[in-house]
Amino acid sequence: MSGGRDVARAIDALRRGWPVRIDGTGFLAVETADEASLAAFDARAPADLLISGHRAVTLKLANQREAVPTGPIRIERGAMTLAEATAVADPALDLSHPLKGPFRATEVECGRSAGAAIALARRAGLLPALFLGGEAGEDSVSLTPDDVEGFERATSLRIASRARLPTRFAEKAEIVAFRADDDGAEHVALLIGAPSGRPPLVRLHSECLTGDVLGSLKCDCGPQLDSALKAIAASGWGILLYLRQEGRGIGLVNKLRAYALQDQGFDTVDANLRLGFADDERHYTLAARMLAALAQDEVRLLTNNPRKVEGLEAAGTRVSERVPLKAGGNAHNRDYLETKRRRSGHSL
Repeated sequence: MSGGRDVARAIDALRRGWPVRIDGTGFLAVETADEASLAAFDARAPADLLISGHRAVTLKLANQREAVPTGPIRIERGAMTLAEATAVADPALDLSHPLKGPFRATEVECGRSAGAAIALARRAGLLPALFLGGEAGEDSVSLTPDDVEGFERATSLRIASRARLPTRFAEKAEIVAFRADDDGAEHVALLIGAPSGRPPLVRLHSECLTGDVLGSLKCDCGPQLDSALKAIAASGWGILLYLRQEGRGIGLVNKLRAYALQDQGFDTVDANLRLGFADDERHYTLAARMLAALAQDEVRLLTNNPRKVEGLEAAGTRVSERVPLKAGGNAHNRDYLETKRRRSGHSL
């Protein structure tokens, strides 16, 4: 449990621009570093730069190392400034700030620690790029790769509160709030109707501020949410799980960065990869745990995404039927929906 608290403290430290130590190696997030914190981190020598393998592929650096293409890549920093390191980390600057290479990728000697640092940055909602090997200080958070890997696998959560919630879709509904034990994130289930003896109609919906709340036409999330709630109400018994996995799990700020890249002509998959993330960082084990806590081990899943079916079943929830959901197509998201079909296997 203490390991989990240390990881949570490390995530907070990276967000605040403070260094952390993993197995004795110091790491400082590029995105939140400033000149003063980097100067302190560089006290003995300029710290090198660590970027994710996906970003390295974009920069054509992955082929310099005999490593798994998606593994972290270490770049010799030399005289590279903070601004230049930020340009390496942030693809939004690729057009306005041509990179000053050539860069030399070197061996990542602390492989597990480097992977853990990249995972922490992603968890913090930051670009997956860090300075490594500098002075972290004795008062910095210290943890091990095992701590981080255990945190990434953690799936325990508990029901924090529940209440009756009449909605415009169904007057008979109950909202159940869950709190995850690892990062404290709060997820919600909306139970509509009453058990009927057959598996409930279930929708796993990842939060989307822009689509669900602001009416964005760049995605189909808002209309899908409405259509799912209507379908569940019409079925007489079902559950909506609202999961805190904004932007396919990369977070709100990085999702907006991906939007900016889409405006430059990249599709949603390539935008995520250029940012240094996988095309989809979500996982559905927590959803399965939420369903288990609600005593539901078999569902009819309302989705076009085969990964959701695979993820739920891998976590122990049986999917007896996949029910398609079609809603929200418009002139602004036509290419986005085609990318989901062509590159992510969605049936639309």
